[in-house]
Amino acid sequence: MLSEPPDGTREAAASALSSAREFAFTDQHFQYLRRLVAQYAGISLTAAKRELVYGRITRRIRALGLSGFDAYCEILEHDPDTEIGQFINAITTNLTAFFRENHHFEFLGGTVVPDLYRRSTVPRIRIWSAGCSTGEEPYSIAMTLLEAQPAGRTADVAILATDIDTNVIATGAAGVYDNSRVEGIGAERLRRWFMSGTGGNAGRVRVRDELKRIIQFKPLNLMGAWPMKGPFDVIFCRNVVIYFDKETQRRLFNRYADLLAPHGQLVIGHSESLYNVSERFELTGRTIYRKIQ
Repeated sequence: MLSEPPDGTREAAASALSSAREFAFTDQHFQYLRRLVAQYAGISLTAAKRELVYGRITRRIRALGLSGFDAYCEILEHDPDTEIGQFINAITTNLTAFFRENHHFEFLGGTVVPDLYRRSTVPRIRIWSAGCSTGEEPYSIAMTLLEAQPAGRTADVAILATDIDTNVIATGAAGVYDNSRVEGIGAERLRRWFMSGTGGNAGRVRVRDELKRIIQFKPLNLMGAWPMKGPFDVIFCRNVVIYFDKETQRRLFNRYADLLAPHGQLVIGHSESLYNVSERFELTGRTIYRKIQ
């Protein structure tokens, strides 16, 4: 890992770069915005994210017709309710795909679902997709649950899909995607769960109502209050905690454990770990953890 240059060198480099930009972007601007992201979203932005912040907030400055970062920070400081949601939406990264990290869905369909049907004649299945982005994850969960349902059996199934970004929540609830988003889905699965668009919707697909009926999309800030009571059988929280510091991760995983059913499962991203973060889970698969306390 490269070490950061001395403060004077870094500030001089930032000043030179700022002078070549459309809008001046100082270290004070960046530090203020990163504090807001930590406060409202629990995300810890490193210095390496400075250019990302500039690029995304520049688009907001243009959209609002402002003169620059001073004016934008002024709005966030004195009238945050009018812009804080759009600010968080702009900063948060939404990268997802149907059946991303497919081993998680294989575990869900091959281990979790059969076990739930063995325990009850009509099982109650509750799953939370925390940080659901544009909906590919909860729809993948829904497909897996229905495909793994034993013949002649029924269940009380509900999936909660939440994200801090209200724009992606709207996309997920609509369930309409460009054909390029479903290219990795097999032809049989595509026919069963999607409808092809025609006319003005040519080149798009729409998720079938059978899937949409069992998913509830809701905006939720993981750092705020959680209105749901649980218990959940599985919580998916993948590629979310990588943005949080260790203390925030500890609080978050503790809250997840409180909402999970006994021996419920927590699924996290491939680059994440509960090592030295939580003792309330045990590792049972590739980034799959079972609640033990």
